[in-house]
Amino acid sequence: MPIELNHTIVHARDPQASASFLAEILGRAAPVRFGPFYGVALDNRVTLDFIAVGDDPLVVEHYAFLVGDEEFDQIFARIQALQLPYWADPAHRQPGEINRHDGGRGVYWNDLDGHYLEIITRPYGG
Repeated sequence: MPIELNHTIVHARDPQASASFLAEILGRAAPVRFGPFYGVALDNRVTLDFIAVGDDPLVVEHYAFLVGDEEFDQIFARIQALQLPYWADPAHRQPGEINRHDGGRGVYWNDLDGHYLEIITRPYGG
């Protein structure tokens, strides 16, 4: 059997709200609840399972999604429609811009808990 990433856990202050936010932006189905988790399913059978962080400090993570050009346009339009701040770089030094690395397009924004989200149309180094 090949080794594949199946899911990863995303800590959130309000897991249902955070999972719903991501699903809405990416144009995915509504999150599915499984025990304490709210899962957002991706096309490659990976889920991001949001769980409440409780009283523990929330560690900000980075999640990057490889998308097609049409999906990029749709997701980017939703980011703009919600008037979310976005950047061409992970350090937030190029506000209101997208990048064009490796002949593709990429953009960063933050979720409700400050996690760094990114969409790219070409894998880096490609």
